[in-house]
Amino acid sequence: MTFNPLEQQGIPLDQQLRNWRELNVPQLDPDHSDPYARCRVIAMNGLEIEAVMFSHQFARRCPDLDVRRQLAEVRYIEQQQQKAVNWLLPGLASVLETTIAYEQVAVDLTAWVARMEPDPYLKQAFEFGMLEDFDHLYRYANLYELIEHRKAEKIVDALTEVMPGRPTPLHHRHPIDNVRDHYDKDTASPLSKLHTLTIMAAEQQTMNFYMNVGPEYMEQIARQLYQEIGLIEEEHVTHYESLLDPNETWWEQLVNHEYNECYMYYSFMETESDDRLKAMWELHLAMELEHLRIACDLMRRHQGREPAEMLAPRFPAPVTFEPNKSYIRDILATQIDLTTLGTGYVRDAHERFQRFQDRLHGGETAPSDLVLEETRAKFGQDYRMETEGPHPVPSMRRPAHH
Repeated sequence: MTFNPLEQQGIPLDQQLRNWRELNVPQLDPDHSDPYARCRVIAMNGLEIEAVMFSHQFARRCPDLDVRRQLAEVRYIEQQQQKAVNWLLPGLASVLETTIAYEQVAVDLTAWVARMEPDPYLKQAFEFGMLEDFDHLYRYANLYELIEHRKAEKIVDALTEVMPGRPTPLHHRHPIDNVRDHYDKDTASPLSKLHTLTIMAAEQQTMNFYMNVGPEYMEQIARQLYQEIGLIEEEHVTHYESLLDPNETWWEQLVNHEYNECYMYYSFMETESDDRLKAMWELHLAMELEHLRIACDLMRRHQGREPAEMLAPRFPAPVTFEPNKSYIRDILATQIDLTTLGTGYVRDAHERFQRFQDRLHGGETAPSDLVLEETRAKFGQDYRMETEGPHPVPSMRRPAHH
């Protein structure tokens, strides 16, 4: 089935406002829901928050009162969508359980995007970040067993493996080495633009989530781990946002945001296992089609450009949450020892990387390693869940200092 959102009729904006009863959505059942249904909720929450924050930034830089009013009207509906989506998360779930679900999103969404990405440079960027999120999942799973005495397999099911990735203490790099080259807005595939915006939005929301929930813990080890991984999420947002072409106009960015929301709601509508969620994705898609129409009209009026020139004529294949175990194991076996240098990647710890590591760690054990030490001391071993045979242990040493 082909779907061109520019040819579809959405719900008129003046009919999109929902009342409190309509926003009072039933929560997911944490014990019986499809883990990937929760992943879709978390991913769409990140996309809605990015849409809202982008709209605010645009409004702060736009002198046209009518445009700012139009942005405000659409933005309020986006905020309602965000509330409906994020409030699906179960209140019974602990913050750490939601955190593990966030990392499952980061692993399997980024792995799927990397598999589908046509641009080799962007593909490498997605694979690089995914291996780090994979290790974050492993560290948080150990914290979960340590302080809540429960196992992460309850949350991720057997869909995503829990085992070491690129070691978290090695994720800390000098900030200038987190800035990548950007794609060219005039030659990049429309699919590449959607992929980059999606992963950037998901990582941004993870960064925001950890910034806010980390200090709510009493246990010092938990506070420390959220602080460490929260700083790495800052690196990841820098990594992904730098892939976006800064030469895109505000109008182009607005259209890309709305098109991407349409694409993601369409994807999840097509792949959702929960009928109740499927109905929400369908409703929000109908709303976003109107938001896209408005954005396109603004581009025509203020930039004098036809949006169809820059957009895919139809949606790509739906974004799919599915197991990526073999793919991830292949990346682990070949890329675990990478770090970054400038806008590229190297296998040896260069001088700037080493200086930053030495200054940050100060000869002390990183919180992410303390979690493993305390788990092993308490249970005799660290927690991991491997479902496809032994973990292919590549070199996980600190790269040689040159």
